[in-house]
Amino acid sequence: MQRAGRLRRSFRTLLVLLAGFCVAGIAVSAYLLSSGGRPAAALLEATAGAACAEEDAAPPARTAGPRAPRPLGAPRTAPAVLLLVESQYSPLGQDLAAVLEAGRFAYHMAIAPGKGDLPPLTDGGRGRYALVVYENVLKYAGMDAWNRELLDKYCVEYGVGVIAFHRATENSAPRAALRGLPLQLVTNVALRDCLVSPRAPLLRLARAPRVQPGPLPGADWTVFRYNHSTFQPVLLAELQPERRAPPPPGGTLQATVVQDLGLHDGVQRVLFGNNLNFWLHKLIFIDAVSFLSGKRLTLSLDRYILVDIDDIFVGKEGTRMNVRDVQALLQTQSFLRTQVTNFTFNLGFSGKFYHTGTAEEDAGDDLLLRSAAEFWWFPHMWSHMQPHLFHNESSLVEQMALNKDFALEHGIPTHMGYAVAPHHSGVYPVHGQLYAAWRKVWGIQVTSTEEYPHLKPARHRRGFIHSGVMVLPRQTCGLFTHTIFYKEYPGGPQELDQSIRGGELFLTVLLNPISIFMTHLSNYGNDRLGSYTFVNLATFVRSWTHLRLQTLPPVQLAHKYFELFPDQKDPLWQNPCDDRRHKDIWSREKTCDHLPNFLVIGPQKTGTTALSLLLLMHPSILSSLPDPRTFEDVQFFSGSSYHKGIDWYMGFFPTPPNATSDLLFEKSPSYFHSEDAPKRAASLLPKAKVITILIDPSDRAYSWYQHQRSHADPAALRFSFYEVVTSGPWAPSHLRALQRKCLVPGWYAVHIERWLASFAASQLLIIDGQQLRSDPVTVMDEVQKFLGVAAHYNYSEALTFDPQKGFWCQLLEGGKTKCLGHSKGQKYPPMDPEARTFLSTYYRDHNVELARLLHRLGQPLPSWLRQELQKVR
Repeated sequence: MQRAGRLRRSFRTLLVLLAGFCVAGIAVSAYLLSSGGRPAAALLEATAGAACAEEDAAPPARTAGPRAPRPLGAPRTAPAVLLLVESQYSPLGQDLAAVLEAGRFAYHMAIAPGKGDLPPLTDGGRGRYALVVYENVLKYAGMDAWNRELLDKYCVEYGVGVIAFHRATENSAPRAALRGLPLQLVTNVALRDCLVSPRAPLLRLARAPRVQPGPLPGADWTVFRYNHSTFQPVLLAELQPERRAPPPPGGTLQATVVQDLGLHDGVQRVLFGNNLNFWLHKLIFIDAVSFLSGKRLTLSLDRYILVDIDDIFVGKEGTRMNVRDVQALLQTQSFLRTQVTNFTFNLGFSGKFYHTGTAEEDAGDDLLLRSAAEFWWFPHMWSHMQPHLFHNESSLVEQMALNKDFALEHGIPTHMGYAVAPHHSGVYPVHGQLYAAWRKVWGIQVTSTEEYPHLKPARHRRGFIHSGVMVLPRQTCGLFTHTIFYKEYPGGPQELDQSIRGGELFLTVLLNPISIFMTHLSNYGNDRLGSYTFVNLATFVRSWTHLRLQTLPPVQLAHKYFELFPDQKDPLWQNPCDDRRHKDIWSREKTCDHLPNFLVIGPQKTGTTALSLLLLMHPSILSSLPDPRTFEDVQFFSGSSYHKGIDWYMGFFPTPPNATSDLLFEKSPSYFHSEDAPKRAASLLPKAKVITILIDPSDRAYSWYQHQRSHADPAALRFSFYEVVTSGPWAPSHLRALQRKCLVPGWYAVHIERWLASFAASQLLIIDGQQLRSDPVTVMDEVQKFLGVAAHYNYSEALTFDPQKGFWCQLLEGGKTKCLGHSKGQKYPPMDPEARTFLSTYYRDHNVELARLLHRLGQPLPSWLRQELQKVR
């Protein structure tokens, strides 16, 4: 009993002490706020007292006790974001998608319906998403009870967090409780002096405590009030003085972003009181994504920056660098080395223009050369000409040799392995002569461009490797040859300053692990905007973030880039005629008329050769030429020849007599089951139509086996067909390779779905191979309608059945016929019944999926498929 009494007295003492601490915390906060203390000090005290309940705060939403949240980012979820937006075109939804894309985070966008219906959240016991983002927190809070319980259960079970935003409107209630949470929204307030709380657990990129002085944009801010220890402020701000009557309870410091630690209901959240227009919201959003996904969707703290200064020695008199400018450049470089590890300016020169300025500017040229060892250097073109204008390699080699001789004469280093072409000409779209000349004269290993795959949007720029040269994405920083005076900056000086301080330039560094910036000689003379920009950028980044800024020489930088993004090594060619900028820097000797209008994709041994011959009977249809070395199909999109580029590919197509009405096509049956071919073809030929032919997959497999026997394949000669298709994982590699060639192309639904992921269903025609063989006239009428050929061709008058060969042939003048070659349409010994039974079982599920796919596409089932489905029943 005495022990119990002592425990009760100790407990009462503890309660008194806790109450005293709480009151003291509030008193200290009130004193600091009323005495005009510094914002950072006020922030520390405000966050210390945030857990204490206030009389006017939101009431508790649920009576359940605290729940410990599960660890975030559990490996049971895919590293992807579910983004629920108001509409496909809502500004905030597009901004959220843009940030996720720039961070290279996988996401699925869906419209958030009123009742809160959700897309499937799990797949085979694994969560589809590591994070859920709501554009509108009211849609999240307003979900019906069933959907909210479903989402909460998913978040708790799989350790998934939620991010949501509230943007007040003129119709928003001044104060409102957020349903389901002990949280109150106070809307349409104007704020100033935003502070980053050092106690926010989610901070990673953002540095705290930091203060953004001045008014926040707009007067439609929402601030959050709470009376539960689960909430921690992330960003706080003061009410603008003229807007303080009457202020929300708690004084002038208000939370505009709060973090829910999950102590209330087990779900961790981050809530924003406005959209992403305020730059700090973007920074905190990236940190929130990282924290709530358990760092599975996160950005490294390392940032590599390379600043190119193009056009050295190039420029009009009066705009170039003089001695004082060069000295300032060296001083800027010295300062930046205190902010950016190993920082070195990278100078691109055109020697022809050396000493073509004023006397002062020529002296600046001389000082640059005397200081050559202080910088990195790379070659431009000798005469600053665009390489795509040179149609032969020898002319380019001659130009480059002149520049190299100049470099050797004046002590400019020539070993950096990096070059840039004027106006990105010849880099992309690829001009093969440029790459060959670069390698021959300079041993170039790295270049950069802002044109791949397109200039805009900049977040989609990528790298690739072509002809042994690593091509890196280049970024713009708002400095061009004509932006040389601060007061005359386009849009006003504030545009440049905003870009540096939280705007586009800052976000470029924030979201890209490697940034190569293009600047120009004139940006470092005159008002020296280049120096101004990068000094202020480095200072701002280091002040507001924990990013580690550093520089690497170009070749090392390129290896680092493809170490980070190995999936970008293979290029994805685009059609130059679909981008005006690309067409402007593409040789006028080239034309997109040499690209096909449709593809016959196979699969092999289904009748693609017969279909090609039938197509060529049409006077307005032309095909690609066979490979002159192998006499085989081109196989551009599925083979290693893809890396030779589109110039090589277009060389296989004739010039159509009438480019407006004639159609070009390519037949390569290996495309059908290729994993790469659909996306490659869609990238270069987004409007092309695609034709595939399907026969019984068992017959196709057997036909391929017999085809390989006729070509003396060792495995086909040694093993029976049944042994091939039934071989197990222990079989020799050559036998397994033959088995894959026999069986895998018959997974029809799998391969067609892959093509439908890159092409619209309206661009795909599926032909019944049996009908093509028995009734080619009907099939070809359907093909002509699908292709939209200008003139209809009457195949009924051009075909005749040859009873000896057993198929239809072209009818020539004088009653003669032209049939397929002797290797086509051969009759093989009947398939072993045991093998057919095995294959019928093997393809059963694939055939069921094909039937479902054809039903979805509104296409009839081939007769062979109907027969196979009857066996399933």
